[in-house]
Amino acid sequence: MQKIPMTPEGYKKLESELEHLMKVERPKNVKDIAEARAHGDLSENAEYHAAKERQGFIGARISELQVKLSRAEVIDPSSLSGEKVVFGATVGILDLETDEEKTYQIVGPDEGDVKNSRISVTSPMARALIGKSVGDEVRVQTPVRTAEYEILSIRFE
Repeated sequence: MQKIPMTPEGYKKLESELEHLMKVERPKNVKDIAEARAHGDLSENAEYHAAKERQGFIGARISELQVKLSRAEVIDPSSLSGEKVVFGATVGILDLETDEEKTYQIVGPDEGDVKNSRISVTSPMARALIGKSVGDEVRVQTPVRTAEYEILSIRFE
């Protein structure tokens, strides 16, 4: 069974979602099903069918979260150090074509959020950066172009 790297924040977020589903959403859904069942004929009861469909979604998501949490390898970036880019690193890069500087933190697959400068460890950008050092140049294939970047800084926070 392969481990899934995850920051402490990412782990807590998944744990919180699981708890919410189990303690709030699932009990509410059970009440919704009972209420819809009380309306009579189930074959033409849209509320009942919607509640049963929601029950399936909730159950599947709970199972998915339990598997992810059981496979999680929580890595605290602030406890790391080094000269090379690894999971959890915050990397400053320079786009060699546009001279635009960007900073990204490499996070777990479920934590990626480009708008907040967090990229998944499985993304093409992260895969290109991992193992590199300050001053190295990397080439990343994007949908629009092949971009070239220079690594300006590596921090662990």
